[in-house]
Amino acid sequence: MDPKKWVFNLLFPFLFFRFCTSIHTITPTQSIKDGDTLVSTGETFALGFFGPGNSSRRYVGIWYDKISEQTVVWVANKDSPINGTSGVLSLNQDGNLVIFDNTQDSTVWQTNASVVSYSAQLLDSGNLVLFQGDSGSGGVVWQSFDHPTNTLLPNMKLGLDRRTGHEWLLTTWKSRDDPGTGEYSYRVEPSESPQLVLFKGSTRVWRIAAWLTRRSSGKPEATPSFVVNGSYTNNRDEVYTFYTLINTSNVSTLFVDELGSLKMVTWVGRWVEFYSVPKDQCDYYGRCGLYGYYDSNNGVEFECTCLPGYEPRLAEKWYLRDASGGCIKKREALSMCGNREGFVQVANAKIPDTSKAHVRMSLSVQECKEECLGNCSCLAFTSEAEGGVRANCFTWHENLMDVRKFVRRFPNGGLDLYIRVDAVELGTSFCANF
Repeated sequence: MDPKKWVFNLLFPFLFFRFCTSIHTITPTQSIKDGDTLVSTGETFALGFFGPGNSSRRYVGIWYDKISEQTVVWVANKDSPINGTSGVLSLNQDGNLVIFDNTQDSTVWQTNASVVSYSAQLLDSGNLVLFQGDSGSGGVVWQSFDHPTNTLLPNMKLGLDRRTGHEWLLTTWKSRDDPGTGEYSYRVEPSESPQLVLFKGSTRVWRIAAWLTRRSSGKPEATPSFVVNGSYTNNRDEVYTFYTLINTSNVSTLFVDELGSLKMVTWVGRWVEFYSVPKDQCDYYGRCGLYGYYDSNNGVEFECTCLPGYEPRLAEKWYLRDASGGCIKKREALSMCGNREGFVQVANAKIPDTSKAHVRMSLSVQECKEECLGNCSCLAFTSEAEGGVRANCFTWHENLMDVRKFVRRFPNGGLDLYIRVDAVELGTSFCANF
């Protein structure tokens, strides 16, 4: 064979296909171009430029390196894409990571770290970290775990730094082809009793008391306790929740999809969904209105029921299965304060919205009852305590909203909720009195 033809045939493929390289660290002299990847040392995650779905726009993202189905868990320039393959990710002279569009000669994204860094690494946790020193030495200057997109990885915080006001929250993609900030968000709503809330804009879609995540993964109806452990912290400086994997060899993740569903999935050759909320009408926030609760086993066709001592506010609409008006105090009810009032139990309940609940720590169930009974404005209470044990006591003084009665007592979810009623209601109620 002619030597010239032999050399041409050898080099021909490389004339049309660019080289793809993988590195472990970004330094001032080592950048990432479109087609290159930054790989974690254990090859668990990779970072590089990608085009989602059918989009021709390019983004810098992090995905699982060894999973056949590319699953992006974080996006840097989610609202500032690059048209074409001219993007570069590098450290600038200030020590910040920047995404630069060579065609437009412009910076489309940067980290804005306050301290100069000298290297960036992608850890096997999926966290992209800027370090002060070379090769991962020195303190952490910036990390992607502080700026989640739509996915919460193990050990990633969801919550609020009360000192700085910095919030760790999830936001959905606009669509499968566009990772830009969507209309749904999942966040910790800080209050005396914080809760996890899924929002559509500013409207609540689904929520759960944040402290329940230390018992479960945040979904009492279907707890994958064999997959993850949930943790919850609430102190003067921070309030946040996170999860860890029971078996660290598993690949499991929590994310909010573009349609507003909160999902937990595990990879077993394909993504298997363990749960998704909201999954039906009973999951949606305030399905039965103020002072109503959802009970799919109430013996009637309409799943909404008024709490003990309450009746439909708009009777005609209620009996047409429209519970939007909620419930009000029964007309025949007497003054509930100092008039032999007591409590009626709603067993195995998803407790009401806790955004305005009050919390007293280290009380027994009896002490919690007395705390509520001694305050004329107290409408209901629940307690984490069992038997003679002391635990957190929760009381509500307004707006009992988003209550649900479970079929049975879930070991990691439903609690007994006690509704304050007057003596007349105590004499006629079919529920257990307290």
